[in-house]
Amino acid sequence: MRELAERAIDNSGVRRDLPLKGARRGRSVTVNMAESPLSWLRSRKLITARHYDAGERLRDDYERASLGPSVTMRWDASPAAKGRRGPPEASDPTTAQLSAKQRFDAALAAAGPGLQDVLWRVVCAGEGLPAAEKALGWPARAGKLVLMLALDRVADFYRIG
Repeated sequence: MRELAERAIDNSGVRRDLPLKGARRGRSVTVNMAESPLSWLRSRKLITARHYDAGERLRDDYERASLGPSVTMRWDASPAAKGRRGPPEASDPTTAQLSAKQRFDAALAAAGPGLQDVLWRVVCAGEGLPAAEKALGWPARAGKLVLMLALDRVADFYRIG
């Protein structure tokens, strides 16, 4: 199943939904929303919009902090810093990465020690819920309840209403 959505990305990494048709402004990327396990759960109404938003914020911090495995060499050009523009996070990628890492760590701490495993596996690593349950040695369908509790705590941490 393909559920395509176009996301606009600005220099600070802020994403927002755009219609698939129409004029494109700035940088954008087309994403298959059905790819992530969290999107799959949301599309079947197994988690609420609040849970989904909390999971997306956590995954965004995870990706922004560059905590995922690197599969190749980085070919980014060295920054030519002639002057500072905008907020410090926008001008210094290391500051943005450090801030995202601190938010990610704090969000996992807010979830609690018993809930972090399934939260990381499903939201950040992209494992399906049955695979995460099996890897953790849990009975079938136990992971959904634990994931929902973890996402509730993460939503409270991010102040998502």
